[in-house]
Formats: sequence, C-alpha cells, structure tokens
Amino acid sequence: MATPADTPTPSAAPEPSRKRKAWLLGLVLLLILAGVGAWAWYSLVGRWHESTDDAYVNGNVVEITPLVTGTVTSIGADDGDLVHAGQVLLQFDPADSQVALQAAEARLARSVRQVRGLYSNVDALKAQLETRQAELRKARQDFNRRKVLADSGAIAAEELSHARDDLSVAEAAVNSARQQLSTSSALVDDTVVSSHPEVMAAAADLRQAYLDHARTTLVAPVTGYVAKRTVQLGQRLQPGTATMAVIPLDQVWIDANFKETQLRDMRIGQPVQISADLYGSEVRYSGTVDSLGAGTGSAFALLPAQNATGNWIKIVQRVPVRIHLSPDQLKDHPLRIGLSTVVEVDLHDQSGPTLAQQPPQQASYITQVYDRQLVEADNLIARLIHENSATGKTAQR
Repeated sequence: MATPADTPTPSAAPEPSRKRKAWLLGLVLLLILAGVGAWAWYSLVGRWHESTDDAYVNGNVVEITPLVTGTVTSIGADDGDLVHAGQVLLQFDPADSQVALQAAEARLARSVRQVRGLYSNVDALKAQLETRQAELRKARQDFNRRKVLADSGAIAAEELSHARDDLSVAEAAVNSARQQLSTSSALVDDTVVSSHPEVMAAAADLRQAYLDHARTTLVAPVTGYVAKRTVQLGQRLQPGTATMAVIPLDQVWIDANFKETQLRDMRIGQPVQISADLYGSEVRYSGTVDSLGAGTGSAFALLPAQNATGNWIKIVQRVPVRIHLSPDQLKDHPLRIGLSTVVEVDLHDQSGPTLAQQPPQQASYITQVYDRQLVEADNLIARLIHENSATGKTAQR
C-alpha cells in the first residue's frame, strides 16, 4: 500500500525541464547576439581593414664598388658609422694613376703645339702662294713685253722662248703652292685649336686619365650608415668588387606580403598603421600604400613553382605591397632593414588606382657627389690648351 510520501507531486517533475529550456533559450539568444555582433563588426570594421604580419622593413642598400683597379691604402668608415654624402670611404694608392695623368697632360700639350704648327704652316703657305703669284704676274708681263719686241724684230726669238719658259715655271710654281695650301688647309679648316680633332682626342684621353685618378678615392654617394664592410687594408681590388654598403635609414619602407584574397579592395594611397616588433605596440607608424606588386613573390623566385607536373596543390599566393613611411617618424624611432612589422590597411577610401597610372616625372633617387669630376677635368684641359696656345691670331682661331 502506497504512502503519501511515495506519491510524486505534479508540480515538481517539470521544474528541471523548464530550467533546461530557459538555459537553451539563453544560449541561443547569446549565439544570435554574438552572430549579430560579429556581422555588425565585420560590416562596420572588419571588412574595411586588411592586416598581415608577413611584413618587413626594406630600403636602399647602396653598394660601394670601385670603378678602377687599385690597392687599398685607407679605410674611412666602419660598420655602423654615420657617413655623409661625399665623405671619403676608401683611398687607393694613387701612384699609377698619377703617372698616367701626367702622361696624358703631356700628350695634350704636345698635340696643341703640333696643331699650332699646322696653323702656322697654313699661314706660311699663304704667304708663299702670294709670292708665287707675284712672280707669275712679273713673268707674264715680261713675256708679253718680249712678245711685242719679238714681233717688231727688236729681240731674238731665243729670248722670247726663255721668257715663255719662265712663264711656264711661274705658273707651275703657283699651282704647286696652291695645292700645298689646299692640303694643309684641309687639316685645319673650320676648327680652332680646342676643337681640332687631334686636340680633342688628346683631351678625351686626359679626361679619362683624370677620372681614373679621381676614382682612386671612393666617396659615399648618399648619407647613411655603413654596413657589410669586407674590404681590408692592402687589398687589391678590381672594378665591381663589393667593399661595403651605405644604407640611408631615412629612406626605408615596408614590404608587406598580403594574400591575393586580401587585395580586392586595396588601392594606392590608402592609409596604413604599422607597428614594429622592435618597439612593440606602443609605437605606431602611419604610412600609405605606395604600390602593389606586379607579380606574386613565387613568380619572381629563383626557382619558380612548376604547376604543370601533375602533382599540383593550390596554394594561396602572396603579393608584395610597398608601404611608404614618413621620414619624420623615422627620426624619432628609426627602423633597420629586415625588421619584422605588423601592418593594417584601412580600405575605406576606394578612389585610388590599383596600379600606377603615370610614369615618374623625375628621378626617384639622385646623387651629385660625382658632378664635379668632369668639371675639374674640363678646367684642367682648358688651362693646358691656353698655356700651350700662341697668344694672338693662332690662339683665337
């Protein structure tokens, strides 16, 4: 016989079921809210930003290589040193180039004097032609006078024959003098001493010798920091040998490798936020998208992937995107080449192009440290020509 305690109450059984339903309903609502929140975040924020940590600092590595053969006698900077544009980095033994320069100077001086001789010879031949023409006129007058006398019987026919021979000799002398003058004039016509081919050839040799001598001193093309010094004192270097590098750290940029699926809305000129592992998230750099690569990284690899072999696996490719950095920010927190960074591109502004639309209007990089070499060589040439040219008429021709 059942007791009242053994009989279940009708209201106690559904209580756990109601709690379970309430819990499940709350979970569903929470998931819905999370989904709505995620969708709202993606719509308002996430879809307008693309980021990657496959991004590294890059910059110009200016290799210092000699243009002439030489033996190193002086090294002006070492790794980590700051050097300014035009500062001497290496010095070669100048003895050989100095001797070659002096020989070239002597050849130019000799050429100038030889050309002066050509002009003087032309003047002498002109005077000789005038003399021969005067002699021809006199011989013609004598012949005409004797011909009149011979016709009247005043002189013998033999004397007239001698006068005719003298006239023929004078005519031949004039023709010979005229031919000599023409030959000599052909060597100097339409020239002055400085523009004569012989002088110009000697000047070109001197210019090259001067440049070879000047290039025994290697200077920094840009302002930056020295890296990768491998040259040693006494080392014999050939043209093109790597000696050291100068890195202008105020001209660095970021090469960010984005997945191809991230580039759909990326445009040139979009703002970028960058943080470097060197400084952490406390330091933020502001940059802009400078260019999007013309190919994927694998396309330019030393050994490109061969997808026609039959064993093909699709891999999402990455495209390098160059990001411009502000030089002002780099002054406060300089970056080194190769450092890791994290970049985030703001995609809101879609007005920019995906590829450059115009070619550069001016040189991207330029140095003027070599401009004076040719100017100094030309000044030396002009001085030697002036010193070895005659004053007066010949020098002005």
